Amino acid sequence: MRYKLSFILFTFLFISTTILAQENVTQDTIKTKETPPKATKQSGPIVYEKGKAYELGGITVTGLQKFSEQAVKVFTGLKVGQEIRIPGDKLSSAIKKLYEQKQFSSVDAYITQVDGNTMYLEFDVQELPQLSNVTFSGIKKSKSKELQKETQLTTGAMMTDNLLVTSQNYIENSFKEKGFLNAKVTLNSRVDSTDTNSKEMLVHIDKGSKIKIKEIIFDGNDQVSDQTLAAAMKNTKTKFFGRFWKGSKFIQDKFDEDLESILAKFSEKGHRDARVLGDSISWNDDNTVNLHIALEEGQKYYFGGITYLGNKVYTDEQLNNLLRINKGEVYNSKVLKERVVGDGSPDSEDIASLYQNSGYIFSQVTPVETRVENDSIYVQVRISEDEPATLKRVTVNGNDKTNDHVAYRQIRTRPGYLYRKDDIIRTIRELGQLGFFDPETITPDLKPNYIDKTVDIDYTVAEKGASQIELQGGYGGGSFIGTLGLSFNNFSIRNIFNKKAYKPLPMGDGQSLSLRLQKSRYYTTSSFSFTEPWLGGKKPQSLSFSIYNSKQYRYNYVTRDVDKDQRLDIIGASVGLGKRLSWPDDYFTLSQTVSLQRYDLKDYPIGSFTFDTGISNNLSYQIVLGRNSAGPNPIFPTSGSDFAVGAKLTFPYSLVNDKDYSTLPDEEKYEWLEYYKLNFKGKWYTQLFSKIVLMSNAEFGFLGYYNDELGYSPFERYYVGGDGLAQFQLDGRETIGLRGYENSQVSSIQGGTIYNKFQLEVRYPITLKPSASIYALGFLEAGNSYDGFDEFKAFELKRSAGLGVRIFMPAFGLLGIDFAHGFDPLPGRIEKSGWQTHFIIGQQF
Repeated sequence: MRYKLSFILFTFLFISTTILAQENVTQDTIKTKETPPKATKQSGPIVYEKGKAYELGGITVTGLQKFSEQAVKVFTGLKVGQEIRIPGDKLSSAIKKLYEQKQFSSVDAYITQVDGNTMYLEFDVQELPQLSNVTFSGIKKSKSKELQKETQLTTGAMMTDNLLVTSQNYIENSFKEKGFLNAKVTLNSRVDSTDTNSKEMLVHIDKGSKIKIKEIIFDGNDQVSDQTLAAAMKNTKTKFFGRFWKGSKFIQDKFDEDLESILAKFSEKGHRDARVLGDSISWNDDNTVNLHIALEEGQKYYFGGITYLGNKVYTDEQLNNLLRINKGEVYNSKVLKERVVGDGSPDSEDIASLYQNSGYIFSQVTPVETRVENDSIYVQVRISEDEPATLKRVTVNGNDKTNDHVAYRQIRTRPGYLYRKDDIIRTIRELGQLGFFDPETITPDLKPNYIDKTVDIDYTVAEKGASQIELQGGYGGGSFIGTLGLSFNNFSIRNIFNKKAYKPLPMGDGQSLSLRLQKSRYYTTSSFSFTEPWLGGKKPQSLSFSIYNSKQYRYNYVTRDVDKDQRLDIIGASVGLGKRLSWPDDYFTLSQTVSLQRYDLKDYPIGSFTFDTGISNNLSYQIVLGRNSAGPNPIFPTSGSDFAVGAKLTFPYSLVNDKDYSTLPDEEKYEWLEYYKLNFKGKWYTQLFSKIVLMSNAEFGFLGYYNDELGYSPFERYYVGGDGLAQFQLDGRETIGLRGYENSQVSSIQGGTIYNKFQLEVRYPITLKPSASIYALGFLEAGNSYDGFDEFKAFELKRSAGLGVRIFMPAFGLLGIDFAHGFDPLPGRIEKSGWQTHFIIGQQF
């Protein structure tokens, strides 16, 4: 006879405890001596000496259905000929390894024969059934595939108790998180007769109806209103008609978070001892629920006084001015924390940031409640200033294409400089503003060294595409129109003759080069521009140059004939210099541009000209003072502002040439254009909460003249309305977007000389990945165009509102679509503008 192995007590406890901890264990492996013996290969009782070393003579495996005997032998880790003891670690380990395969529901080991110093073993295993097929019922096919993947109910999976229980719980919870509180899941299985040791499974899901929250009932709050507490619950909302931005379903985990938010709101109101006594759910007849929350407000507290300990660099008065909390104010732990250690935002004004911006990276600032007297809480701000730290080593990694000097010249943290938190934040913004790196992934790695009071900083960047291509063709107006545009925003002009630098083009020096060609039967335009942002490589002063040419021929839209004897030739060029200023601060820039345009008309009448044959010249000087602190992501700024005030003017020829302009023909009158323009544009970015950003915009433009006899220039006018994209225009006009109205139709035919515009736009980022940045927006706009100050009425505006989306891809620029409703009629019309759809291509952010 053969006898099942019997181990001493400590081995039994060790093995059984270990094995039972494994998944799939369904019965004890180690049996006692009383277990009925099985048949053995040798007659009579099997006799072996406990603890004696035996040579393993052979292994057999029984109970197999799908596995091969050899595979199970390999799983055990035992080898014929090795030394083995009964009881012993090797056999215990072999049983454990078999369970670790998660393929067996039970494993039993037997001695089948002892021949002198040789022992033979047998493993009797019971295989778990495999899942051959899963069918879901009660839900859509697409949801079935999703759940099957998430629960790992895949073909070939071993049907363990754990798999079944976890899968059922997961499916039920996934529906409950979507508001189906009564969701029920049933798992039924049957033997698959077409496959050995396999089972088919039917997962039936009865999700029921979605349960909405009808009412949230607070009890015990006397000082803090129900409305205030309900507003604090960001994830748990009651249902009402029109709510689409936040669901009213009940999710337990989110509800628990909201209970903490309620206590935080009490604390903000001075009730720091407030408690949630309990919560419950009651059902209504309309299949909705009410949430009942029992509260205890506790006493309302006030600031009794704030003192400082350990401050030497800054006086108590300086710290009090920053803290802005006075004795007798309602105790607010949230405000106290934000004013002492910050709120996590880059521009947080707090005591800890004050020290961080003065080099004290090793400083520690901690608010401590020292005592409570009646309804007053006394606070001590304990400060450990330590010593200021300097920067020792500053590096940038990840810039594989962009040359080091382009990245390093944007860095505000230099070796030897005093450590300042503001400089790190500014560096992140400047690197992101380059457009060569993904702003969302720029990460500074700080390595403080307390011993020598230094800090190493390593900025990790991820490069993104910095060039754009425009290649399009179309048929319109009886002619094919083709466009080719190339923009290289990280070009290297110094390597243009270096063959090794072409990968595929010489890149890495941060220069911008743009080429564009557009051609049809009746017009051709071409342009070239180049910008060097760091002229000389020493200071942030830029040089820009552009030249363009346009030829347009008279075209009959009825007969589709082209007459090249009637044409308009335009050639223009501009040179600009820009400089970053250091006063009032180094966000300011000053740019100056000189441009020249020459219009050559031959029997070619157009609306903005009062003659059809002749030459007109436009030599102008433009100066713009701007300040741009928006960022850190140039595509989706979340803070800061961007404004510019500028002037563009020509020489006042009519005031010095002694000509009588009242009698001059138009060809001579407009031989040299004269005008002056004043413009203001300002955008402000405010992060409202979470990821939602408010962009506020205000614009104003004025076109003036020097001589009453000459009047307004027919060029350089403002055209308001529509998407704001610059169309194929020839008269130097400025196009001003005003969504909800047709392109340029808010202005008169000849264009306005004054315009104003106001805008509020709420933005929400969907994704800000390097491959594509996408954000949704909602906006309110108002603006108008006027023909002179006599007609200017600042508050008689054309109003609109709407929704839109923007997609920015490095290779193609900005794309978008807006659905806008104009509330007012266009000039000369009675009915309001109504709904308009605008497609955005390449517009500014």
